[in-house]
Amino acid sequence: MFNQLPWVERKFDFNFHVEIFPSVLERFRGVPARLEEITKDIDEDILIFKPDGKWSMKEHAGHLFDLEELGEKRFDDYMKGKEILSSADITNKMTSEADYNQKDIRDIIKLFRGARERIVHRLENLLTKEQVSLTAIHPRLNQEMRIIDWVYFMAEHDDHHLASIRLIKNYFQNH
Repeated sequence: MFNQLPWVERKFDFNFHVEIFPSVLERFRGVPARLEEITKDIDEDILIFKPDGKWSMKEHAGHLFDLEELGEKRFDDYMKGKEILSSADITNKMTSEADYNQKDIRDIIKLFRGARERIVHRLENLLTKEQVSLTAIHPRLNQEMRIIDWVYFMAEHDDHHLASIRLIKNYFQNH
């Protein structure tokens, strides 16, 4: 199975125009539908398979849902003019304790879709360049991010996990 670069080793350059915000937001909005498509009609034993002891497809999906709470906090950080965004729990305790392998994938996706719709609704109200350009420091990366950069960063994180799910799916389809 192909190994991705670990998420925490990723580096980012945010040098795009704020005018692409609608496209970035559209990518961000579409993650639950893509997750649903990737996991559709997958046998339960594959959904809970943990390659090399790493997360299963269900755990990756649950992790995406878990991080929506952090997304809401960070959105509020921007709106309150905070200098530094709220920190993530890099131990992923919430995901580890949620026991997602015992839950129905459709329920996980439904929770994720609802949470994502809430934050997208909030972001859609940021239609001015000035608002999309509000900045704060990302605590782990220690670099300034505009709101557009932050949404792009979250979409990249989502795609990292969707790719992990797809790698598990492809492994079983090819063996």
